[in-house]
This record gives sequence, structure tokens and C-alpha cells, in this order.
Amino acid sequence: MTRVRVLLVEDDLRVARVNRDLLERDPDVHVVGSAATLAQADALAQALAPDLILLDVYLPDGSGLGLLRHWRAQGRTTDVALITAADDEASVRTALAQGAFDYLIKPFTGARLAEVIARHRARRTPRGTLDQSHLDRLLGVGGASPEPLPRGIDPHTLERVAQVLEGTGDALSAEEVGDRTHLSRVTAWRYLEHLVRVGRATLDHQYGLTGRPAKLYRARAGEAPAGERHEPED
Repeated sequence: MTRVRVLLVEDDLRVARVNRDLLERDPDVHVVGSAATLAQADALAQALAPDLILLDVYLPDGSGLGLLRHWRAQGRTTDVALITAADDEASVRTALAQGAFDYLIKPFTGARLAEVIARHRARRTPRGTLDQSHLDRLLGVGGASPEPLPRGIDPHTLERVAQVLEGTGDALSAEEVGDRTHLSRVTAWRYLEHLVRVGRATLDHQYGLTGRPAKLYRARAGEAPAGERHEPED
């Protein structure tokens, strides 16, 4: 699982604590610093070199959009997502034009914040060359908006399972994925089957001496038809 080091830029300490708690529900996300002003944010971004910066717009000493512009002018390419009450179109357009890869308007859900982490991880995953389907996924274009996750599928856990599959070239069983994500075999199976249904994984059957096929899952590139549901092994 890709470890993500986050810098929070938020002048409301209560909101900062809530966001930290939401982020660190994922054991591989670590808030390495928190800033309440532009000056603090700039200093911590240089000192800590975070993987991801979550940036507010309205700060006591100026606009986060100006700081984002400053970072890009310096050549800093750190992933930045705006988390702000600024809901006007001009702010959104400015943030995206300056290279913010996501924009959350307060208030937002924990699931939406988890999507920011998932998108950041997808952007960091080494892929060599990209085909169009991979590029469209990174850009968030090329198709209809994704459907809401089914009940019982947590976005943090889903991305942990997906990252395990995408991080290896081998096909893995539900038990192996469970071991690597600290999930039970049945829970891992449930998430793997969801990945098959939405076209992010494929299912293979491996026949051994017992005659009962083992079910193995592999990350799949590109579009795929929804997989049929399979019952878990005993």
C-alpha cells in the first residue's frame, strides 16, 4: 500500500483536527504537518516535502490560491487538493488552472475525502507508458461518473485492496490479499469481487490436485465487462 504523507493547511483548528482524524482512518496516511497561515504552509511544504497538500483558500494572511500559484511558479509539482468553503466558479477555475488535481467544497463527506487519497495514490502508481483508459482514469474523464459504492464497501479499504493487486504482477488469492491488507479472507474476497464487477480486476481459476479450482485475482487495465458474482471458497 502506498504510504501518503499529508500537509494540512487549515486555519480552523477544530476543522483541522476533524480532517486529520478522517485521513488517518487509513493506516497508511500520515498527517506530517498542519499549517494555519500561508507563511507556515510555505515553510512546512519546503521542510517536510509532503506527498499531498490539502489547502484552504481563505487564510488569515491571504489566499491559498496565491500560494498554489507561487508553488507552481517555483516548479513545485506536489499534488495539491483544495478543501475550502470557496464555492464560486472563479476560485474553482483558478485552482484547476494552477494545477490542483481536486477540489472539495465544505462540508464534504469522509468518503469524498477518501476519494482524494485514492486519486492521489493512482497518480503516483508507476505505470511506465499509459494507454488511453489509464490516462482517462487519472484525469477523471472518458465516461460517466462512477456509481456510488455498494453498501458495505468502504472506499479506504477498497483502495487498499486495489493497490495490493496493482502493485504486483502476480495473480493473488483472497487469502493472500487478506494477509497483505490485514483483512479476513472473506472480507478480502468481497472487495475483490467488487473490483471484478467494475472491471478493475479479473478472476482466474487454477486447478490443483484436489480438483477444486482456486480463485485468483489480477489487476486489469482498461475497460472490462462486469464480472459475475462468485461464492467464496470454504
